[in-house]
Amino acid sequence: MTVRLRCTSCGNLTRFDVVRRTRTSAFHHYTTGGELKVEDVVTLEDAVESVTCRWCGPVGRVQEFDDDDEVVVAEADVAHGA
Repeated sequence: MTVRLRCTSCGNLTRFDVVRRTRTSAFHHYTTGGELKVEDVVTLEDAVESVTCRWCGPVGRVQEFDDDDEVVVAEADVAHGA
């Protein structure tokens, strides 16, 4: 099931500003030439802080829905921009 976003104010399905906070743990391996290779990345925390419609801005109401067009998360539960 793929979850998508939709602005209920304007119908936008494609353009959103998403603020996400991600905390990871990773192994950083530097070569003798100084090039960095990041390995073994583990996501410790991943949270969406806000979702704002690119067209409506903060007045837009965004909700999540799945491929069957059923609302997954009510718009009040989706993080809104401040």
